[in-house]
Amino acid sequence: MSKETITVHIKYGDVEQTFTGNVSDVWVSVNRFFSEMIPAFEVARKAVLTVDLEKLVDDCRNIIAVTPEGARLLVSKQRLTDNETLLLHLLAAYLGHKLGLLDRDLLSKEELQAGLGKSAKITSTRLGELHREGLVAKTEEDHYKITTIGVKRLQEEVLPKIRAKIQA
Repeated sequence: MSKETITVHIKYGDVEQTFTGNVSDVWVSVNRFFSEMIPAFEVARKAVLTVDLEKLVDDCRNIIAVTPEGARLLVSKQRLTDNETLLLHLLAAYLGHKLGLLDRDLLSKEELQAGLGKSAKITSTRLGELHREGLVAKTEEDHYKITTIGVKRLQEEVLPKIRAKIQA
């Protein structure tokens, strides 16, 4: 067996590890890394809620759009509940930001009120309901953004209902 030194650098996700030594010691270390770390990452990935952006964009087709002027609803507000309207505005901001088309993924209460077309009191009440459900987060600057669970619930539960409404 050769006494030469070998160095192997592994980067997997956010974890980086470098192994240096003789071939057999490095081989054992690399195998231990893969046998211990990879299953842990796979389990963690299953537990972490993520959003498939490509599928989300497809699911939102003909419902919301991102324009140079900002996020827009393509569905008449008259066919939507107040909460659906607010969530769609926040989802459009989220998508626009994720796609690099908008500078931020949040909206002010005033922007949401304008999008809803209702009084400040109704807007605040509906935002409070969405916040209590965990679908919307409020920032320190009194802005709102859709949460990851909000995106997931909207995608799985609300968008199909909206699609059914507009096709009826």
